[in-house]
Amino acid sequence: MGTLTTIVLVILGISFMTFVTFFGRLPALRRTPISWLYRLIWVKLPNSVLAVDQKLTSGRVTSSCSRMGNFIMYERHPTVLIFFLLLLSVGEYMYLPTAWPQLSTLQKTTGSISIALPYIFLYLAAFSDPGFITPDNHAHEMARYPFDYTVFHPGIECYTCRLLKPARSKHCTICKRCIGKLDHHCIFINNCVGRGNHHWFILLLLSTAILTLYGGVLGIHLMTTKMRARFPYWALLPRNANGGRGIDLKQWLIVWGWGMQDSVSMGAVTLLTLMTTPLVWGLLGYHLWLIYCGTTTNESMKWSDWQAEMDDGFAFKRNMPADRIKNTLIEPGWSRWPVETEQILVRTEDGKPPHPDLDIPGVGEWEPVWRLKDIENLYDIGFLDNLIDVFSPGYMFRDPQTPTVEGKLRRRKKRRPRG
Repeated sequence: MGTLTTIVLVILGISFMTFVTFFGRLPALRRTPISWLYRLIWVKLPNSVLAVDQKLTSGRVTSSCSRMGNFIMYERHPTVLIFFLLLLSVGEYMYLPTAWPQLSTLQKTTGSISIALPYIFLYLAAFSDPGFITPDNHAHEMARYPFDYTVFHPGIECYTCRLLKPARSKHCTICKRCIGKLDHHCIFINNCVGRGNHHWFILLLLSTAILTLYGGVLGIHLMTTKMRARFPYWALLPRNANGGRGIDLKQWLIVWGWGMQDSVSMGAVTLLTLMTTPLVWGLLGYHLWLIYCGTTTNESMKWSDWQAEMDDGFAFKRNMPADRIKNTLIEPGWSRWPVETEQILVRTEDGKPPHPDLDIPGVGEWEPVWRLKDIENLYDIGFLDNLIDVFSPGYMFRDPQTPTVEGKLRRRKKRRPRG
């Protein structure tokens, strides 16, 4: 029982800390215990340690740790990528010698495919061009998406790359490059997730989620088969044991302990996969939700900021004329995206509409905006087409000789941004 308890507690602790670290900053989890724990672990405790070190060593220790932390978190290096590879390979090395001889031909085939796919998609996601914006492809990237005058405005220059920022792009401080349709920088692949490799990243999440679930379920099946051969009265659920009459929890756990100690390596990996599976599937589900909403991780943060402005009463919108003449010095005269912006959203300092004398695009009266659902998300054209844009960028781009935005995609009802 001691070995089983230790393994379970260690795996649970690692899984929980990983969940808090990666999900604690999400806008959807604000004002929740997960967000509070994130601030406690990554903000309040480091600040307390900094204050103590400031008194004891004038900050020399924390300064050294800060430089190390900045290198680990904000410089491009393969440390976490190597850790992820080791986690996969070492886990399989511990799991397969016991499990493989017990598998059927079908299980060996499906298992081999499940094992291979995460490595393939990891390589493609890590070493593909995520969508680097260069002087050579800048004009093409500028015409890829229109500016929505809400989250992305024309005329903003990247002070590092010295290029005008295309719509939906962002400069990555780790890669030191501007990335087209940046989602986020992922330390597990040591690369940005952007227009060029977003689909490989989604497939990496999907294949890893399937691998962990398959390995966990298969491991439970093999272990329970062995335990029932040794203890016929035992069952996976305590209430179903002993011919349906059930057994007490202590006796049930004793058999579990025997099964774990009989095959510690496979048992430990099985528990690890079962406990990390919800995390991987949750991350996959979150990214599929973002695709459904027609947004990215980077854009969801911007929408969250807009919601804060709306809560304070500082956000206003008005319509954008369909026959607007664009300033081609800061934005392309046309874009390949099948729809064009219909609105402009601005914030004011005093909670009053912008003064009429200000040179702000748009026509009509300014309307106060209180909810995100009152704003059109230009980049959401339906889940299927959003998915096509991720897996086949450019597939739905219209021809530059077709200036009209009317058509099948345009007639679809666009969804509102979701916070």
